[in-house]
Amino acid sequence: MCYYIDISPTKEELKKNFNLDFEGKEYDSSEILNGFSHPWVPVIKDENPTVITTANWGLIPVWAKDRNIQKKTLNAKIETIKEKASFKNNFNNRCLVLVRGFYEWKWLDSKGNTKQKHYLTVKNQEVFSLGGIYSHWTDEKTGEELTTFSIVTTQANELMTEIHNIKHRMPIVLYKAKEMEWLQNREIEDFAFPTHESDLIALNLDEGNQPLTLF
Repeated sequence: MCYYIDISPTKEELKKNFNLDFEGKEYDSSEILNGFSHPWVPVIKDENPTVITTANWGLIPVWAKDRNIQKKTLNAKIETIKEKASFKNNFNNRCLVLVRGFYEWKWLDSKGNTKQKHYLTVKNQEVFSLGGIYSHWTDEKTGEELTTFSIVTTQANELMTEIHNIKHRMPIVLYKAKEMEWLQNREIEDFAFPTHESDLIALNLDEGNQPLTLF
């Protein structure tokens, strides 16, 4: 799955990288961001791909009465995205989730008591995109309007199978050439592994987030 991401690029870096203006809420430019805190994350939405904005992590479907569902919607499985009630009305509301990398832990024993932290990034790209879907939701009690999103995941490729060695999942990683295809609603199944592949680099990290080995 994908619950921890690196969104350390500043607004200015993102604007330069994508050649777009920024029009969104402030976000924490953090090297490791925990999705369960439901942070604001920089995204590009299909409804207005000419600007970078922000969305709240954890998709809230329009029918939800409160935000409790967010802890279950950080990720959306591509295999069931058209069927699951939380996502089926939003799978064609596409966004790019803008990151420098993401994190995963390899289980070193059968119960996960000992784990090895890994940092995943893309070759030759300072910033890249994860495939996301989003929803607009209004809190009936407060009137607050939120744009929320989920990161779409697929079956793990060879590298990620070795790292995410229990559930064998990974986020949809999009290169520059594929970003517009995602936003222009190409069939979502086309982005599932092995039809769509990701050229990732993995770093083993120590407890201080310092790299140990590269593979």
